[in-house]
Amino acid sequence: MRALRILLVIVVVLGGIFVIVDRVAVNLAESEAADRLKANEGLQDTPDVSIEGFPFLTQLAGGTLDEVRVGIRDYEAGTGDGTGKIRIDDLRADMKGVDFSSDFSSAVADSATGTATVAYDELLKTAESEPTQVAPGVKAKIVGLSDGGNGKIKVAVEIETALGKLPEPVSVLSSVQVVDGDTVRVQADALPEFGGIELAESRVRRITDFQQRIDGLPGGIRLDKVEAAENGVDITVTGSDVRLVG
Repeated sequence: MRALRILLVIVVVLGGIFVIVDRVAVNLAESEAADRLKANEGLQDTPDVSIEGFPFLTQLAGGTLDEVRVGIRDYEAGTGDGTGKIRIDDLRADMKGVDFSSDFSSAVADSATGTATVAYDELLKTAESEPTQVAPGVKAKIVGLSDGGNGKIKVAVEIETALGKLPEPVSVLSSVQVVDGDTVRVQADALPEFGGIELAESRVRRITDFQQRIDGLPGGIRLDKVEAAENGVDITVTGSDVRLVG
């Protein structure tokens, strides 16, 4: 019995040491991966990287990580013109089946899903900022975007006539969708009367309907779905063969 107790104590101690070594190793790997991702994407701040699954050391030996979660705050994506940028407040991705090289210089995930949030003031930058003539003596421009409820965006349109601006902006409920995996499109469901002023729908839609391209996301992930939320649009992202590093 005494020998059995000693054996059990040894097993417990060795198990505890293994857990400690495993956790130290995973923390070092997360830090290294975060630094490489920061350099690879040219980020100002170090991203959050979490390697899931236990034990880590067996995953390390096999050269494939079951799951890696990445969080990036204030990510600047491209707008398709090579010069413009759009800020993403919070980009989070869940990577599955991440194959990596022995020195962590490259890491590629079989698949990835995640979320991103674009604030309304960022999305508004792509809309026409100057008043545009929509009828003789009538100009209009978008002055605000907000949550319209039920997944819709409320677009505030300011109307200016020869007699001056209407007292209040006119609200238009708009649908938002992803097009071609890299573009957020905002389109009015219907156009209300603008203070009794009859305007040609095609002219008004030049103001109310607009789209924003969002490309250059980490690893080549793409936009999947989008929905209006309280402080901006929530976007679902997805991808395959996503390159985290290298």
